[in-house]
Formats: sequence, structure tokens, C-alpha cells
Amino acid sequence: MERRVVVTGTGVISPLGHDVDTFWENIQNGKSGIRQLESDEYSEMATRIGGYITDFPVEQYIDKKDAGRYDLFTQYAYAAAKQALDQANIDLETINKDRVGVYIGSGIGGIDTILENHTRLRDSGPRRVSPFMIPMMISNMAGGIIAIKYGFRGPSFSPVSACATGNQAIGEAFLNIKHGYSDAILAGGAEAPINPLAFAGFSRMRAMSTQNETPQQASRPFDQNRDGFVMSEGSGILFLEEYEHAKQRGATILGEIVGYGSTTDAHHITSPDFTGAARAMELALEMGQIDPSAIGYINAHGTSTPEGDKSETNAIKHTFGAHAYELKVSSTKSMTGHLFGAAGGIEAVITLKSLMDGVLPPTINLDNPDAECDLDYVPNHAVRAPITYALSNGFGFGGHNAVLAFKKNQE
Repeated sequence: MERRVVVTGTGVISPLGHDVDTFWENIQNGKSGIRQLESDEYSEMATRIGGYITDFPVEQYIDKKDAGRYDLFTQYAYAAAKQALDQANIDLETINKDRVGVYIGSGIGGIDTILENHTRLRDSGPRRVSPFMIPMMISNMAGGIIAIKYGFRGPSFSPVSACATGNQAIGEAFLNIKHGYSDAILAGGAEAPINPLAFAGFSRMRAMSTQNETPQQASRPFDQNRDGFVMSEGSGILFLEEYEHAKQRGATILGEIVGYGSTTDAHHITSPDFTGAARAMELALEMGQIDPSAIGYINAHGTSTPEGDKSETNAIKHTFGAHAYELKVSSTKSMTGHLFGAAGGIEAVITLKSLMDGVLPPTINLDNPDAECDLDYVPNHAVRAPITYALSNGFGFGGHNAVLAFKKNQE
């Protein structure tokens, strides 16, 4: 018998706040977390803006010795995971840790660690390379550290599927619990990609916005003046539980995951084919047994790239037909920037809060809509609307597509 999967805890580390309440307040108010990069290392870059994190309270989560042995993406993941477990009110003494897993992915992993140690090797020789370099850099280490710290011995999975990573981690965790292999799983993504090499690489692709003088207006999904995404960092983690398991321990249910669709375009490494994204949405609806007309909101992938936003618009039209013009769609990357592998995690939190509070967040900076992007993207200001079902889209380089379907808790 297939089982229901609910969310009982959430955690966020982001440029818009280091806890869910602060983050959600800023999202509702249409605040941007994008700022100019201060380091001289970026002075000659085409892009000199990003959603970087300041004042991260690492000491609240990790002691100084351990922090020095964890890459930033692992630190962010650990902090967000602790928030999720605290909200879920888990009793670590009584929970069956053999039935609790950790599914946390990262699109890039410990790239800062790689670059720092490469510099040491080049400048000072191999003896200056850290003995902790390998465990710091590998992308599975965020999940590994969290499992070690809490003693969770269930399944562990660390997907690397570019910008679909967070959604895929949550979706695969959902399936694992749904089919009875686990009782609970921490799931989401973490990323700390902001460094000169990554900026240089994406700049050479002409993928990032160059609106450096107006950083808070640079990410403008679906706007005719958009010119690329804005790189960002952080983590978003959910604590997923089997419904009866959550009820028996008296947990507060925040919402339910009811569907997941995962597809591959098999088309091009960076240019999307809208039919793959459409199929992922269709599969999520089918699994959740949701009539397309019941979807009230879509948290779009919406990166602010010229091609990507048009492709996603076409995918939504293909999936929903006439209803595409009635439902609300927004890209919260207009405020957060693009967190790559962590995007799906923080956007899952946003989608859940939208269902809980009946507040649909805006797409800020949508001043001159693209004629080919003609849906209701909730321009510039949040709106209140009671919704029961919502989707969260995540699409990545390589043609990876992962879509989550959420349902409002009605008990």
C-alpha cells in the first residue's frame, strides 16, 4: 500500500534570511537579496553582482574546529537541516534512526575548497594541500556530515543534476517514503558557488546578467529586458515524514507532497526543449491524481534567461491549456537569485508557505513583460489567494527536469 508523505520541518539559509520566518517575510514583501560583489577579484568580470550570504551565524550550528573542516555548502546544509529538525520536534532518543535518511544534493559541491587548495599547490607545493580537501569538496559530504551528526542510518542519496538537484532530492525522498523504505528523510539542496572561476565560466557562456549598476533589478524573469540569471548561494531543507508516523508522534503537518515528475530533454546541454518540462509537470499531476484545473500556483524555475523563461512558459501552456492563463505563476529567483542545486530546496519552502498562508509571492522587476511570456506572473507585488495545490519546477543544464506537487494541509 502506498503511503502519504507530509512535511513537518523546514530550514533555510539564504541571502534573504537565515531562518524561514525572516526569509518568508522578505519574499512576501518583494525584497531582493542581490548586491554588488565587493572583492577586487571580480573587478574585471562582466558580471559583478550576486546573492551572497553575509553574517552567517555559523557558531550557532557548528563548533569552530568542525567549521574549519567543512566547505561552506556543507555548513549551509547543516544549519538548514538543524532548523528543519528543530521545527519537526524530533526526539532523537526514540526515533528509529535506521528508518531515517538524508537526501541532500549540490550542483557544484565544494568548489571553493578545490580552488583554495589548487592555489596552495601552485604557490607552496603539495605539502600545503589540506588533508581535509577531499572530504570537504565532494558533493555528498553535506548529507554525510548530517547523517553522522544525528546518527541517521537510513538511505543516503546526493543527486547532482544541476539546477534540478534540490527538486530531485526531495522527489526521490518522497518516493522512498511513499513506497515504504523509510519513515522520514531530510531532503533538499545546498550550494556555495560564488567565486571568480565560476563567475568567469558562466560569464563566458553569457548566461549571467550584466546589470551591475542596479543589482536589485538585475534578476527580472519574464521581462523583455532580462539578460541572464544572478548567481546565489544557500540551502533549503525539508523534513519529510510518512503521514501516520508524523501523526503518531503528534507532529505539526505543514503540508503534503503528492506528486513528482522527473524527465530528461535528451535535446541539448544548455538549450531546453519545453516538452521535457511539460512532461515532468504532467507526471507530477498524474502521480498526485490532480486535475490540472486544480493547480492554483506554480513556483516557476524562471531564471531570467531569454530562452529559458520562454521555454517554461510554453511548457506551462502545453500542460495546462486554457487554465495556464487562470493560474498564478511567479519566479522567486527575481528576489533570491539562482541557488543552483539549492534552488529547489528553498523554492519548496516558499511553495509550502504559499499554501499555508494563502499568499502568492511576486515576480519582482517585471516592468515590461515579454510578449512571448504572457501568463499571470504575479508582477511586483504578492497577492492573497486561497490555493489547495501548487507545483514547484526545477530544470537543469543537461536537460534534467524535476517537478514537485504540493497539497495544502486540510486537517
